[in-house]
Parts: sequence; structure tokens; C-alpha cells
Amino acid sequence: MDQFLFFNLEELPFVVIALLLAFTFHEFAHAYVAYKFGDSTAKEQGRLTLNPIQHLDPIGTLFILIAGFGWARPVPVNRFHFKNPRLAGVLVSAAGPLSNFLLAFVFYGVLYLFVNLGYQAPPFLLDLINMVVYLNILLFFFNLLPFPPLDGYRIIEDLSPPRIRSKLSQYEQYGVILFIVLVITPLGSYTIWPFLNGGMDAVVPVFNTIFSTLFSAFI
Repeated sequence: MDQFLFFNLEELPFVVIALLLAFTFHEFAHAYVAYKFGDSTAKEQGRLTLNPIQHLDPIGTLFILIAGFGWARPVPVNRFHFKNPRLAGVLVSAAGPLSNFLLAFVFYGVLYLFVNLGYQAPPFLLDLINMVVYLNILLFFFNLLPFPPLDGYRIIEDLSPPRIRSKLSQYEQYGVILFIVLVITPLGSYTIWPFLNGGMDAVVPVFNTIFSTLFSAFI
């Protein structure tokens, strides 16, 4: 069965738990920021919650188990409720990836405590924390890719002048097709995955430096 999954069977329980955390906080962050800017659409549909059942997409979850990345149920957002649609749109879109980055940061801090400061933890807990860090960093960078319907594309769309925005809307369907091609073909190994792996390689040393400096100041 391993040959059909991106992760091996031993990792699977940790992947599932990490995904529950990552997807839930990601979509909750979208809903919360939208609500704070005046759009209660997500709240009215039961999406302003940390209940993972409300956020998981069965196909998206299955896809991440098979391909290594996937998606949750998108939070509904009505831009017409925003006083400043462009600013609110950028912040709502950015909230999801940033929530994943924050989760990775917090769990890396816990991992640092266990690994570097002599705190005892069972191996399965360390494996779980490692997976939470890995998947949340992965999802942070993945969602910043500039392809529709990802958050990175929505941020670019909201930052663009109206003339450019209308052009982006016209070609959005082709962007979706290009994104799907990159995901399901080996081209992703030369485009998407180098970006994701490079992001991982850049972030982890920064986290390590931050926590080594922070804890050395208090211990």
C-alpha cells in the first residue's frame, strides 16, 4: 500500500493528526479575519470554528496523502461586506498561510525544548511534532504559490490595480489548468517542489536560531 501513498504507513497517523491541525487552523484564520473585517458569511455557515469536521475536504485530504499536498474546504468570503475590500482581501488571504507558519513556529519551539534542553519525550510524540512542523511549513509555502485558487494568487489579485485585476480574472481558468498540470505531472518536481523544499531549508535554520537565542537568554 505504501506505493500508493506519498507518506509511508508508519507516518500516516502523524500525517492525519498534523493535517487536522493545519487545515483547521488555516481555514479558521480565514474565517476569523473575514469576520473581524465585517463579513459574517463564514460564521453563518458554521465555519468560524476549530472543529476540523467543518473544514476538511475529503478529496483534498486524500490528495495530500497520495501526492504530498492538498486542500481543505475553502471558507466562503463575501468581499462586498468589507469597507476596504482590497486591504481586507489581502489580510484574509494571508491569514491562512500565516496560521500555518505560526503553528510550525510554536511546535518547533516545543521540539527544541525536547531535543536540545534535555526534556524527555516518547519517540512517537517527537515524530508527531516533527510532522506538524513539516506539514505546516509545507502548507505555508504551498498556499503562497501564485496560482488560482491558492491564497498567493488571491493576494496578488487584491494588490493589483483594477486594470490588471480584470486581466487576471479573464485568464484565471488557464492558471487553474496550469496549476493542475504542474501538480499531477512530473513537471512539479522541477517547479513546485524545489520552491517548497527551498522554503523548508530556509525556514528551519531560522527557527533554530531564534529558539537557541531565546532559550539561551533564559537558561
